Amino acid sequence: MTRVLATGTFDILHPGHILYLTKAKELGDELFVIVSRDTMVQHKSKPVIPERQRLQVVRALEVVDHAELGSEHDIFEPLMTIKPDIVALGFDQYFDEKKLQEDLEKRHIPSKVIRLPFQDTGELSGTENIIHEVIKRRVKC
Repeated sequence: MTRVLATGTFDILHPGHILYLTKAKELGDELFVIVSRDTMVQHKSKPVIPERQRLQVVRALEVVDHAELGSEHDIFEPLMTIKPDIVALGFDQYFDEKKLQEDLEKRHIPSKVIRLPFQDTGELSGTENIIHEVIKRRVKC
């Protein structure tokens, strides 16, 4: 049985998230999702939705077999127990796949990193885009 791991903040769930998780699931038999902790999100704006609520929403998705919050100290910590065969990266995730592969090997985690290709899901598929559109529409009211 092939275990696939997907990770993300999943702040305001949108079609891009659904496509990412669906394509990740297609790579194997079981999809494990790690939802980023509020404290670990450093590469973009802090999440609007609290981590426990984001986890609850991700767990409710039919495509997801298992979901948990990530570590507050080491992003690789959950991988030690999940033991994924594949780590699926979204086309726009900030990870450098070669460096991530090297980091996994250094930690003796035998996972293959796969970058999923770009797939257009519309202009409001990014959390930041959605937030900006909401603000723009609220200003017009």
